[in-house]
Amino acid sequence: MYKEILAYCKDHKVDLIVVSKLRSLQEVKAIYDLGHRKFGENRVQDLLQKHNNLPQDIEWHLIGTLQSNKVKYIAPFIQLIHSIDDLAVWYEVHRQATKMGRSIPCLLQIKIARETTKNGFEWHDLLNVLDQGIWKSYVNAPIYGLMGMATFTEDLNVVKSEFDRLKGYFDQLQVKYFKDDTFDTLSMGMSSDYKLAISAGSTMIRVGSSVFEPTSKIV
Repeated sequence: MYKEILAYCKDHKVDLIVVSKLRSLQEVKAIYDLGHRKFGENRVQDLLQKHNNLPQDIEWHLIGTLQSNKVKYIAPFIQLIHSIDDLAVWYEVHRQATKMGRSIPCLLQIKIARETTKNGFEWHDLLNVLDQGIWKSYVNAPIYGLMGMATFTEDLNVVKSEFDRLKGYFDQLQVKYFKDDTFDTLSMGMSSDYKLAISAGSTMIRVGSSVFEPTSKIV
C-alpha cells in the first residue's frame, strides 16, 4: 500500500509521515529503502531507539504526547513536533532548542475528537494562551500549523465535521496570530480517514498500518 498512498499524496501535494509506532527496525528500513525519509513516532523512548539504530538522514517527527522532561533528549535532531498542547512544554522546546543553537518547528495540537483519551488544547483555552502573548518570545519553537485527531468512529459525517472544524481553526489562527508564510501545515488524517482529511484541507497525513500491511506488498 505504500506506493499507492505515496502516489495519492503526491497527486494532492500532501506530505506523508509514515508512522513507525510498534514497527521493527527491519520494517522501517524496508520503507526507507524505497526512498522514504519522513517517519513519526508516538513515544520519545521508541523514537530514540529508532533514531540511534537507523540511517541518520531520516526526518523524525514526534506525533505523540510530549512531557517537558523528555524534550532535551530529542532536541538535537527532531524535525517537527506535532503535539504541543501545553504552554510549559512549548517553552521547554524553545529553551532546549536555544541551548542547541537551532530552531525546532512545532504544531499546536487541538482537541477535536469526542474521546476523552485524545489530547490537545481546547479551542477557547488555546485562544486564551495566544492572547496572553508570552509565546511570542519562544522564537526557537516556531509554530508552523496545527494537528488534530478525529474521533475513532465509522460515522464519516462525524469525522468530516471534525476535520472541517480543525481547518476552520487553522484559517482563523492564520489570519489573527500567524501571518507569515511558515504557518502552512495542517496535520490531520490517518490510515482510516486520510482521504477525507485531504479533501478537508490537510497538508500532512500520518499513516502507519496502511503503509505496513500487508508487508508482502510493500515492494
